[in-house]
Amino acid sequence: MPSPTKILKVSVESTSIVKPKYAGNLPPTTPHVPLSVFDKVTYDIHIASIYAFRAPAPPSSVMQNGLARVLSEYREFAGRLGEDPEGNPVILLNDEGARFVEASVDSTLDQALPIKPSLALLSLHPEVHGVAELLQVQLTRFACGSFVVGFTSHHRVADAHAAGNFLIAWSLATRGLDVSLAVHDRSTFFTPRVPPLLEEFEHRGVEFAPKNQFGAAKADPLKDNMVVHKAHFTKEFLTKLKARASAGASKCYSTFESLMAHLWRVVTKARRLHESETTHVRISVNGRRRMNPRLPDEYFGNVVLWAYPRAKVREIVDSPLRYAAELIHDAVARVNDAYFRSFIDLASSGVVEKEGLVPTADADKWVLCPNVDVDSWLRLPLYDLDFGGGGPFYFMPSFLPVEGLIFLVPSFIGDGSIEAHVALFDHNQASFKQICYSLE
Repeated sequence: MPSPTKILKVSVESTSIVKPKYAGNLPPTTPHVPLSVFDKVTYDIHIASIYAFRAPAPPSSVMQNGLARVLSEYREFAGRLGEDPEGNPVILLNDEGARFVEASVDSTLDQALPIKPSLALLSLHPEVHGVAELLQVQLTRFACGSFVVGFTSHHRVADAHAAGNFLIAWSLATRGLDVSLAVHDRSTFFTPRVPPLLEEFEHRGVEFAPKNQFGAAKADPLKDNMVVHKAHFTKEFLTKLKARASAGASKCYSTFESLMAHLWRVVTKARRLHESETTHVRISVNGRRRMNPRLPDEYFGNVVLWAYPRAKVREIVDSPLRYAAELIHDAVARVNDAYFRSFIDLASSGVVEKEGLVPTADADKWVLCPNVDVDSWLRLPLYDLDFGGGGPFYFMPSFLPVEGLIFLVPSFIGDGSIEAHVALFDHNQASFKQICYSLE
């Protein structure tokens, strides 16, 4: 089969700006909404994902109309990042719109499958660097009638959960169905306690660090030597992995905990790190169901902090799998309501500005070794999208060659298997591929 890079000759047909379309009612006069403490601490980048659908494809005009309609409910995505008169970071609700790109490929989509994580993926969605639009979509039609939706959204506007809700709403609007209302209040849910508890947990060195620890971004000469490998873990393998991780433990570890423990060990072995070195995993934790009272699932914004299980290399490599699984389980469990409230207290207190602290979520860092960063999309409703012809039969994140970054997504096969997109240096990938399916 020809390589996907040769097949995906994408031709851009048109590009336009889609603005919110209000059904009879004038938009609210609110000029902007402030970024919450969670919006300000997350990555200052666009995130891109790709969804493939079988024919029939809806007309572009129908998808554009659906987008215009849903942007009237999710006005933040039609706005721009900016500042209020006091210089505070905000989302300007100026309705300047989202970008809509139409493109085509003169081959069939089946000829391109399976699409591997590579530079070829970048042609399936709009540019993500230096763009003012907070949301962009690209509709790429293939000769067979199948189509791909390339979706990019700015992380400071919405986390993966919120962006997933938007996508579902867009698909409903495209089909002429009612769109569920989002919750847009970015301040009421995150008020600090009185008095604030600033020393309850340590957030310096976790979510925040001194600015002088972050130098100017530099081009990494090794960046071109990074490879993203897509590893497919069958349901049968995952069942065995869970049994091994839970053997001798007081609890049965989840699929995520077991798989992430396995990947942590395998990546550590593949890197050939010194046994005395310390390694950690950065795990995104959604706070919607952890905060008390719970936040609505429809909350539109960011509510993510991170867990950091850590250990010496020799402990990860030489201990049974349950050791790493327990570290992961306990670290995630510690990111609870008290931890989220403690973060809100510190981030709202003025300490961050006074001490010159900056977020540790650094989008310019291309090498994470000896550490690992994982984004799990296993619980997102990725396959509930339906623009009129059924849900997507294929999904994947875009190509993001950050050494040590792992995306976990449910397999398009739909049988409970999982795909892990693992970015490592080329010289470490051979070892990773050799041992990633070993249960030893």
